[in-house]
Amino acid sequence: MADYLGKDMPKLGFGLMRLPTKGDEISPSVDLDAVAKMVDIYLKKGFVYFDTAYPYHGGASEKAVGEVICGQYPRESFKLATKMPAMMIREKSQYDEIFKEQLNRTKAGYFDFYLLHGLNTGSSAVTEKLGGWDFMKHLKEEGLAKHIGFSFHDSPEHLDEILTKHPEAEFVQLQLNYHDWLDEGVRSKECYDVARKHNVPVSIMEPLKGGLLATLPAEAQKVFRALDPNASMASWAMRYCGSLDGLLVCLSGMNSEEQLLDNINTFTDFKPLSDEEYKAVNKAVEIIRAIPRIGCTGCRYCVATCPQNIAIPTLIDLLNQYKQFESTDGIRRRYLQAGERSGIASQCIECRTCEDQCPQHLPITDILKEIVDVFEKNF
Repeated sequence: MADYLGKDMPKLGFGLMRLPTKGDEISPSVDLDAVAKMVDIYLKKGFVYFDTAYPYHGGASEKAVGEVICGQYPRESFKLATKMPAMMIREKSQYDEIFKEQLNRTKAGYFDFYLLHGLNTGSSAVTEKLGGWDFMKHLKEEGLAKHIGFSFHDSPEHLDEILTKHPEAEFVQLQLNYHDWLDEGVRSKECYDVARKHNVPVSIMEPLKGGLLATLPAEAQKVFRALDPNASMASWAMRYCGSLDGLLVCLSGMNSEEQLLDNINTFTDFKPLSDEEYKAVNKAVEIIRAIPRIGCTGCRYCVATCPQNIAIPTLIDLLNQYKQFESTDGIRRRYLQAGERSGIASQCIECRTCEDQCPQHLPITDILKEIVDVFEKNF
């Protein structure tokens, strides 16, 4: 791991969770031509790290890797990370079955970085019971996974337990951004500090908090524009994460060439934040926190476990838009379209399974009731 974490390691990772799509909003598909073009630009600029996972785009993300990355470029020219869906495992045999499916989808032959996906208190217990860590060590011994680790959505106390019990974990993937750094629910800084205590490199996910930090309210934008009128809002968030010690890679779920080029510009001749810029970030956080907004990142872990198949992130996004723009123009139509292929808010049975899976610790059941009031009762 030490060699790969050398000073010349490109720190911008291409997250394949939110790929560009085509088709209508109800049944979109991954736009492979757009993805291929972005991949080509990314690699030609000297960046190498791709991150996908078994459930991303319903499996289409790993398949896209097979078609536009592994099928087009020499295997040694890039690094590929994917994940075992720990939250989906119910039987020990699934580990081998899913891993073989991932190799078939991606055509990778092996994975440079392989993670247990989304460990929290519940999925960690199942992983321990079913021998998930033994399976991970076996993959490394066989050369099928060059480096093993896990992505994590839980308390710093639980993270400390895992890293203490499993020194074989070579890296950890954490949700980290300037908004969540001191957030009492996410506790990004505390989790980061635990990883540093164990000297475990950190792969950062959600540096833009699902894109929310790329479209800031006007008052927060003014703070940043006063220091650099030409810098994008996204670049501030990416530089914040890129300035941290112990960084393996900073992942960005890019879905347009414009986003890709902006991130490439940020990480080419990278400049860490200055003291004055850190103060600006803290001021922007104060402004953002003063505006009521539901901080859903669209990770969709809640959807995977919802017995009513409610597209929770989609509905929360529509509610945020309604609050922000104080208008239902077009939003009501999109709400009905979402309901054509999944459950709507009023179908919630209040089992709260979604809340157990939410990395943001949102009170989803109460939010769905509010969505019913806005989009169903008033029309």
